[in-house]
Amino acid sequence: MSADEGMNLFEAAAESNVDEGGLHRFEPLAQRMRPRTFEEFIGQQGAVGQGRFLRRMIEQDQVPSMILYGPPGTGKTTLAQMIAGLTHSAFQKLNAVAAGIADIRAIVKEAEEQRRFYQRRTIVFIDEIHRFNKSQQDVLLPYVEDGRLVLIGATTENPFFEVNHALLSRVRIVRLEKLTDAELVRILTQALDDEERGLGGQHLTAAEGVLAAIAGFAGGDARMALNVLEGMAAMLPPSGGELTMELLTSLVGERVQSYDKKGDNHYDTASAFIKSMRGSDPDAALHYLARMIAGGEDLNFIARRIVICASEDVGNADPMALVVAMAAAQAVQFVGLPEARITLGQAVTYIASAPKSNAAYLGIDHALADVRHKNCGQVPIHLRDSHYKGAAKLGHGIDYVYPHDFPGHFKQQQYLPNEIRNAHYYEPTDIGREKQMGDYLKQCWPERYPK
Repeated sequence: MSADEGMNLFEAAAESNVDEGGLHRFEPLAQRMRPRTFEEFIGQQGAVGQGRFLRRMIEQDQVPSMILYGPPGTGKTTLAQMIAGLTHSAFQKLNAVAAGIADIRAIVKEAEEQRRFYQRRTIVFIDEIHRFNKSQQDVLLPYVEDGRLVLIGATTENPFFEVNHALLSRVRIVRLEKLTDAELVRILTQALDDEERGLGGQHLTAAEGVLAAIAGFAGGDARMALNVLEGMAAMLPPSGGELTMELLTSLVGERVQSYDKKGDNHYDTASAFIKSMRGSDPDAALHYLARMIAGGEDLNFIARRIVICASEDVGNADPMALVVAMAAAQAVQFVGLPEARITLGQAVTYIASAPKSNAAYLGIDHALADVRHKNCGQVPIHLRDSHYKGAAKLGHGIDYVYPHDFPGHFKQQQYLPNEIRNAHYYEPTDIGREKQMGDYLKQCWPERYPK
């Protein structure tokens, strides 16, 4: 077998799907439009932009093993295939769901032949690598380490949770971000214009705002955007036609949302969301949460609003609200959509249904105002650090009273500087857990918190 005959699997599959007219048979638009060069690749400038490490390594034909981590439709498989093509490597693809250890060993054997007879490296692309169990991942280790295989794994899950540490230490993590709406519109336009692989031969036009609506619907997923475009094109005559909002709605129905993630609607919806939680209306809060999720809003943006509301509006009336909100923010990163909607819904309904207090929020703002605008004096000498050599000679900490040595683990002493010794910032409400906190403070500081 000659070197030319040893084409990689991607090249062979591509050739078998080309008919006499050069058109790809059976392949969906998203497959046909996969970029082949960096000039065609749209987005992910932070990972493969001009001058970036990975881009330089590919251009120098020195590809490291890596794991591509990011949401669906952001270019993980495309980038792996581009790397194989641009570096003239043999390309083997495995799906972690279906592949086993025997498949890995077969690829290693073929890779050794490619290297021995054709001086050609082998890139093995493992989709959904997080689904490989520990034994399967361990089998890869020696071959990745000695260079017999260049591993490119792809995962939508956080690799630091799902991939063995031993394997992680031998690869680079390349994070791919959701594509922006503007990038998706460029990808859709490219597909409409391309006569060789795209829809250019159908001579379609797009009504104003349609491509942006498709992009918004796709939520950063190029594959989904191209699938929608292809579905719309299939509903029009082969001789041409116009892509309209009516056509889009008929294809995807009520899932099309008029939600502008950068305009007034974005801020209005977020404002209504926060005010509904603050106003203890879980139904309204869920409604606006649903609007944001359906509109493709950044889940981190939503999670941050929930965390802020937990402190600003619930506060110490229910301290668990912040715990729930932070757990939700972390869980969203861990599971992603569609499951993340459940976690966000749980946090939102908890915050909306919790007793409310803004006393902590008002307290820190009042304290900051004093610090910024008043002479607040020095830290009282008995509260200063007394652990370093010579502190005792300065009198630091000498008169400090250790509260745990007294009944109730409390003993009155001055904590505020002299200049603001009578300042009062925190005023607990009589709502929820904060009422208990207020009762405790009344016992400790009766002159500050009269009964």
